[in-house]
Amino acid sequence: MSPSFFSMIFMKTKILLHTCCAPCSSAIVEWLIQHDYEPIIFYHNPNIFPYEEYEIRKKESKRFAESLHLQWIEGENNHELWLKKMEGLEDQPERGSRCLECFRYRMLATAQCAKSLGISLFATTLASSRWKSLSQIAIAGHEAVDRVGGDLQFFDKNWRKNGLQNRRNELLKQYDFYNQQYCGCEFSMKK
Repeated sequence: MSPSFFSMIFMKTKILLHTCCAPCSSAIVEWLIQHDYEPIIFYHNPNIFPYEEYEIRKKESKRFAESLHLQWIEGENNHELWLKKMEGLEDQPERGSRCLECFRYRMLATAQCAKSLGISLFATTLASSRWKSLSQIAIAGHEAVDRVGGDLQFFDKNWRKNGLQNRRNELLKQYDFYNQQYCGCEFSMKK
């Protein structure tokens, strides 16, 4: 049999993984690799404030991707535009309508990036946080698919199950990741 036949059999499925931070992505990336996916990391988080926090999380995400020889892409960091999209929602609680709009904003950018790269599958590490609404994340991901079109699919998975949260905590220690204390936006910071 030809080498191309074997490479087709063992070809991994590419997936664009929207990543909020290294700790949240670590166990998910490991799971994807173990299940024959080839994750491409997409760091798109214009919600993160202040800028220094954004840079710390970015650096850690990139360090983790590089340690595994994974492709890492930074999305546009336009915090001012993100703030405009959140106007009128500033006082909403966590898991409220502001979070849904933030997810919509970031999932649309992820879907657009996936399509531009010719990748038909995308997911997000946001679904690993117990502080986030899984239904809001699913809504945002599926709406992004509808808006972008084509053969794009959102990998709607609950990353909190099957020991992934415990594995995340192990990898956090193993890599000595910076571990943030809030989701990232100024509206979620503890006062």
